[in-house]
Amino acid sequence: MTIPHIRFTQEGYQKIEKDILKLQEERKEAVVNLRTAREMGDLSENGAYKAARFELGGIDRQLRRLKYLLRFGTVAQITNKGCIDFGSLVTLSDGKNELTFTLVGEYESNPAQKKLSVSSPIGKAIMGKRTGDTVTVNTPTGTINYTIVNFESLGGGELR
Repeated sequence: MTIPHIRFTQEGYQKIEKDILKLQEERKEAVVNLRTAREMGDLSENGAYKAARFELGGIDRQLRRLKYLLRFGTVAQITNKGCIDFGSLVTLSDGKNELTFTLVGEYESNPAQKKLSVSSPIGKAIMGKRTGDTVTVNTPTGTINYTIVNFESLGGGELR
């Protein structure tokens, strides 16, 4: 069995660590709520008990997922090779609109926060390219041609 390799930016890795700490605090409160609901009596008809169990289960699932990501995750070493790579801040233009985002790993991607995955159609198309290059991206809505307006390699961390 091969060990999965999950790459994160330094910021993404630290966010997971913070989320785990937050969930551990929420878990303590959920355990207290469960204990209180259990003391209310008949568990078969106790809605508060069922809700508290459900909440605790959700927190535990999130904690398992985040701990898995930390276990197999590494902070990607970001190098400045003169071309677009993991962790680059990229600005693209389709001739009408400009799109600026950071290239990140799959688990860290969030288009609403302007973080696109390196394995997304745009991410795959621009990896290794330079300012001024034109790329064709096949998206679910059709084919789009982008020109790379600018990019910069953001500071990363050391490999963990």
